[in-house]
Parts: sequence; structure tokens; C-alpha cells
Amino acid sequence: MNWRYPLSTLPMPEEDVSAVMACLESGWLTMGPRTQAFEAALAQELDVPHVVCVSSGTAALHLACLAAGLGPGDEAIVPSATFVATAAAARYCGAEPVFCDVVAAEVPLIDPADVERRITDRTKAVLAVHFCGYPADTDTLRTLCDEHGLMLIEDAAQAIRARVGASGAIAGTAGDLGCLSFFSKKQLCVGEGGAVVTSDEELAGKVRSLRSHAMSSVTWDRHRGYSRSYDVDDVGFNFRMDEPRAALGMSRLPRLAGEIDRRREVVRGYRERLAGQSGVQLVFDETAVEPASHFAFPVLADDRGARDRIRDGLSERGIQTTWYPAVHRFSGYENGIELPHTDELSERHFCLPLSPTLADSDLDDIAGALGEVLA
Repeated sequence: MNWRYPLSTLPMPEEDVSAVMACLESGWLTMGPRTQAFEAALAQELDVPHVVCVSSGTAALHLACLAAGLGPGDEAIVPSATFVATAAAARYCGAEPVFCDVVAAEVPLIDPADVERRITDRTKAVLAVHFCGYPADTDTLRTLCDEHGLMLIEDAAQAIRARVGASGAIAGTAGDLGCLSFFSKKQLCVGEGGAVVTSDEELAGKVRSLRSHAMSSVTWDRHRGYSRSYDVDDVGFNFRMDEPRAALGMSRLPRLAGEIDRRREVVRGYRERLAGQSGVQLVFDETAVEPASHFAFPVLADDRGARDRIRDGLSERGIQTTWYPAVHRFSGYENGIELPHTDELSERHFCLPLSPTLADSDLDDIAGALGEVLA
């Protein structure tokens, strides 16, 4: 379908195309010098010592859980208001995801009080999701994890460059490990790809080893003559990032801060236009706008029926929307747990288009179409 307003747009200026073409013409396409350069640039951008690029955000979550020591018999507390990859990462390691609730439908972020209620002697980690780019309460979660000897893993797949906690640290750097995604709809998008960030050298080394079959040297090292052979000291994976995606990431990275600033302006524009609009309720408050990096713009309808009618009406007008089902309601994860705030969020919310390319006139158009549907 040709949407007038898709959920997100992916402009590809000539400088991005040239960066990828130069990589293709170089003859080296797997993890190598461009991946290393991208990791170094990201480390500087995020003010963190270690960045390990991998093949996807899901791979980042998987390796972060392994590096955190998750294994059979362990539990990881995960909000159900997230993409399924957050919960799946625990299962990949043989651990069990224990779902927790969000603060409220209007504040759809992991609830530290509910996390505390679900801690058992099997709990090994908490996976804090920065939903739609809005920062979770990492200060309280960090204190809670320290008190109980737990690992704190941040799922910052939707929140690159968001600011968390009283210190204003960058999302992904407040926990023991942070996970990023470079999927096509993300703020820094290269198609597929992700990264694990950490201040812990040992954890970074574990992730770096496991992403490439736990080999003691990689192909680029042997190509340059730094190693003639290699050892394998663990069960690793093929989670390498390829060079064209690293090249694209390097080209797009300098524009990231400015594009997030524009996303913030778009969100404020939406909030101004939708304030007081009967039939929808804004999610989060104005104070949450500045520290967030705005992957998506969620709003609440009165109920599921109203939400579905609104989405259908907007679709008829060429405006794409989406929503996130509650993970604990999927047939592969359902276990009878009740999470009232998450269920309410799942029933009521939908996300409007959000891209740095949206002009004020586009917001007028989208808000006007929403008003027509609601009328």
C-alpha cells in the first residue's frame, strides 16, 4: 500500500549511498574495519567505553543475557509492554521471563514496585525497556538490582540517545549492559543490526567473543596476518555485523542528534494539536518529552473498539498506525498472569507516524484526519 503518511520514512541521501558503494567496491564485506570504526564512533557518541556491534537488536539482547550469566533455572523480570524479542532473549539462554506490569497505561514504562514484588531466589536479571524512546526509572531499578545482587540490562532498542535518571546518562549506559537496535524504523537505521554497550571490560569481551563463534581471532585479523589460526573456547554464534551496514551507520550517525531534535519537535507539535481532543488521551506528560528520543508517538483511545475504528479510519485516509500487543497474551508466553496496566495499554493505544521528515503542515493534516475520524 502506498501510504500518504507511513509510520516512518527512510531518506537515503547520496552520501549514504556513496558510503555503502565504497564499501562494496572495497571487496571486504564481513565484519572488519568499518565495523570497528562504527563501534568507536558509537562509543564516543554514547559516552561509553565499550560498544560491540552485532547483527540485530535481538542478537544484542541474547548476548547481553548470556554475558549477564542467565541460564537454565534462572528468571529474568521483563515488562510485557515490549516487543517479543525482550522476553525471547531470556528463553534463548534457557532462563524464564517473568512478566511485570507498567506504571500505568498513561506511563507505559516498567514499574519498579512490581519488579520488586516478583523477585525470587531464582531471579538473575531485570530487563528494563525504554518504551517508544521514553526512559524507564533506571535510578530506582539500579538501586533495587544492587540490593538483590541482580544484573540490570537495558533494552534501549527504541531509545538511542535518550537520557535516563537524575544524572542524565544516555540510555543503555545506566545498567550493566545496554542493547541497541538499528532496524529500519529505528532512529539510527541501517536495515538490520544492533549493539551491546557496557562500561565493563569483561562483559564486553564476552559479548565480542560470542558474536563470532567464540573464536579467539576473526577473519579480519587473519586477513591482516595478525593470526594464523584460532581457538574456540565456548559455544558462540554468527551474530556479526556486515561492513555495508556499518558503513551506512557511520554515514548516518552524524545526523542522529539533529534528527532526534526534530522528532522531539514533531512530538511537541502533535501534543499541541491533540491537547483537549475528545476521544484520545496523550501518553506521558510534557516533562517526559525532553529526555526521550522518540521512536514512536503513542496515544490512547477510549477502548479497544474505539482504537480499532480510529486505525481503520486513518488507514482509509492513507495514514499508517501500529500498536504493541502484550507479550504475556501471546499463546507462546501466556501463563495466567494478570497485568492490568499492560492489558489496558494493549487494548487502548496506537501509534501515529513519527519521522524527522514530517513538516508542520503534515502534522496539521494528520491531526485533522484524526479529528475527522473521531467526529
